[in-house]
Amino acid sequence: MTSEEIKALDSQYVMHTYGRFPVAIDHGTGAKLYSPEGKEYIDFTSGIGVTDLGYGNDAWVDAIAAQAKKLGHVSNLFYTEPCARLAEILCKRTGMSNVFFANGGGEANEGLIKLARKYSFDKYGEGRATIITLNNSFHGRTITTLMATGQDQFHKYFFPFTEGFRYADANSMESLEKASGKDVCAVMMELIQGEGGVLPLDKEYVKAVKALCEKNDWLLLVDEVQSGVGRTGSLFAFQQYDILPDACTFAKGIAGGLPMSGVMANEKCRNVLTPGTHATTFGANPVCAAAGLVVQETLSDAFLDDVKAKGQYLRQQIEALNLPCFGKTRGMGLMIGIEVKDGYKNGEIAMKLIENGLLVLTAGPGMRLLPPLVITKEEMDAGVAIMKKVLA
Repeated sequence: MTSEEIKALDSQYVMHTYGRFPVAIDHGTGAKLYSPEGKEYIDFTSGIGVTDLGYGNDAWVDAIAAQAKKLGHVSNLFYTEPCARLAEILCKRTGMSNVFFANGGGEANEGLIKLARKYSFDKYGEGRATIITLNNSFHGRTITTLMATGQDQFHKYFFPFTEGFRYADANSMESLEKASGKDVCAVMMELIQGEGGVLPLDKEYVKAVKALCEKNDWLLLVDEVQSGVGRTGSLFAFQQYDILPDACTFAKGIAGGLPMSGVMANEKCRNVLTPGTHATTFGANPVCAAAGLVVQETLSDAFLDDVKAKGQYLRQQIEALNLPCFGKTRGMGLMIGIEVKDGYKNGEIAMKLIENGLLVLTAGPGMRLLPPLVITKEEMDAGVAIMKKVLA
């Protein structure tokens, strides 16, 4: 099918829940994508942080094919090797205790919220279920995770929303303490607010929040749906903040392009979710887990160090352009935000870049770059050259 035929068919039969860019993608290799007509795009998006191994990765493709031929799905009432092996690797690499596998980021954060409330109920009974989240956060699209999201624009249409959330300003202990109360059971945060604009939290603030949680026996919940799985140059961002959360979530890049997510709990919380209290049909799917094992095999310490170096290089190259529409860059590893100066609109900038062969994202009022972790220097240089040509 041609690009126009694909777009027409989609427009007729797919719900219009996305404001799509007018681009159809047919195939890819490395960090490059191609339309059905063969137009090339440098990909600085990786499917919003999902395709961390890029496109056409042979080891990933082979593992999926082999596992699909052997066993595509079986109920979680039974054991499978890929699930158990992936859980072991994640726990040993992070210091966490066990894992619940799910399918997407919103679902994982639902599980995180359930874990926190059950931990408190088991220990203290009813009346201690409020979770403090941060203003400008984003935690998902379900009814509950929309309310956990600290942005008013998401609190529309779908009333009544789930109760039990209060909001505090990021990097302000004073604001957090004002939101405190005897009804609180947890604090939930992204260490880098992704959808809010790629805004890293201050390390000393995060450590202070951890100490306050320990003092009050609140759980510290970390949402690493976007920042996890090597994106920031460590397996999880919390490892660069020198903390161990009570529980955290992951998704996006965990299986390199297949739908998979999960919740990891530390030793204190390993037995909170018991048989019958939480479940999902497709979580721990053996094909997804087999893909996840390839991702973990790829994300060696040397590979993660290289992600940090790539992120630093890309930010330096963008800032060196001195483009009139861009200010400073920010972020960690290959999770990069770019300030858009007053008088310019990020959506218009994104459209111009995409039309000229560079796929980018927006976040908050700025730009967001999430390239495949395997992106090469040549591919980064090609993307920066398009920025210079289009935006100078």
